[in-house]
Amino acid sequence: MRKRLLLFLTILIFGLQVRPAAAVRGGDNELRLKELEEKVDVLTDEVRKLKMTLILPEEETKYVSVFGLGPAASKIYQTNRGLSIGGYGEAYYRSYVDDRQSNTNTTDNYRFILYVGYKFSKNILLNTEIELEHGTTSSTNASGGGSASTEFAYLDFLFSDTFNARAGMVLIPVGFINEMHEPTTFHGNIRPEVERQIIPSTWREMGAGVFGQLTPQLEYRLYLVNSLDAGGYSKRGIRNGRQKGNRARADDLALTGRLDYTPLPGWTLGASFFAGEAGQGQQFNGETVSAFTTVTELHTQYHWRGLELRALGVMETIGDSAQLSQAKGETIGKKLYGWYAEAAYDLMPLLEEDSEQYLAPFIRYEEYNPHEEVPSGYAADRSLDTRLVTIGVSYKPHPQVVLKADYRDFDVADGEKGDEFNLGLGF
Repeated sequence: MRKRLLLFLTILIFGLQVRPAAAVRGGDNELRLKELEEKVDVLTDEVRKLKMTLILPEEETKYVSVFGLGPAASKIYQTNRGLSIGGYGEAYYRSYVDDRQSNTNTTDNYRFILYVGYKFSKNILLNTEIELEHGTTSSTNASGGGSASTEFAYLDFLFSDTFNARAGMVLIPVGFINEMHEPTTFHGNIRPEVERQIIPSTWREMGAGVFGQLTPQLEYRLYLVNSLDAGGYSKRGIRNGRQKGNRARADDLALTGRLDYTPLPGWTLGASFFAGEAGQGQQFNGETVSAFTTVTELHTQYHWRGLELRALGVMETIGDSAQLSQAKGETIGKKLYGWYAEAAYDLMPLLEEDSEQYLAPFIRYEEYNPHEEVPSGYAADRSLDTRLVTIGVSYKPHPQVVLKADYRDFDVADGEKGDEFNLGLGF
């Protein structure tokens, strides 16, 4: 690209330097005209090539995951230098099959994401994710408006396959979905509830750390970040304790990390954690508390031909939950847990050999309870103890485009929750 621009400028400058007098030198006239025609031909060809390069890059970006990120978020890592733009989007229609909670059927332009990256040099790059949720930030009904957020924004300093550094707003490397949440990478229109309610995806905080591959089979990430804010905890868990880089309290810091091991092609085993005090120097009913919070997660997935298997389990503990419960006026769980298992099978190779399309029915079973254990003297809310079965199908007419249909069957320990039917698309 740089060579072509230089050639373009050279030809242009040289052409402008041709003196008008040359055209009237009798015997030189035809020779000069021929030289000019040749230069114009070269110039025209270079302009055409430049246009093609701008519209369609010489080397197509591979649709692959890098350092645990989604394929679109990984685009900057395949850029030699300069600007990289990518993104994703998802939308769905939701119908409540049993209207026991007086819910209204809805459509939602759920997310539109823009990835903007810049590679300053071979070793330094910027990667960002800008998220627009629910179509607009203005309020159009009782459910309120959407949001515009920076989901991550970090600098990478790439030294080797084994050791690299990262600083900025980073994704907490816990679970499957928090780092890789593009709609073409998971089944169902709604992300697994365990990775929404117990692991509060998408979870990001300000921090810095290291990452890389210790061996071709062993990958790691380790960050020091600002911790959660226990002032946002609720009976549903730690989700509202995320600070999202918004003038985040940093009196308390936390350590978070992840290991992924691939013993065989297609099979991954992994674990991740988050641990740190979350009181952030605040007082709850006149008392300063530690609110030490831990998140421990195990996961595995296996791909073989058309078969896809995935399982995840997570356990959380919240210290000083009694003091937090008293201050908040609701029961804050002392121990929270969740797990799910999922199976899918791509039928397209059976229907059309060597097809790039994808057609996979799937089933997922989940259990989660933010009140698995509560502080002494406080009652657990049994309506939060949930089992969920999701069945559906994912169809990809193109690897980067997905159409989805699913049915979600909720079963709570005490009370009722309406089931859902969802239709959606993602790209």
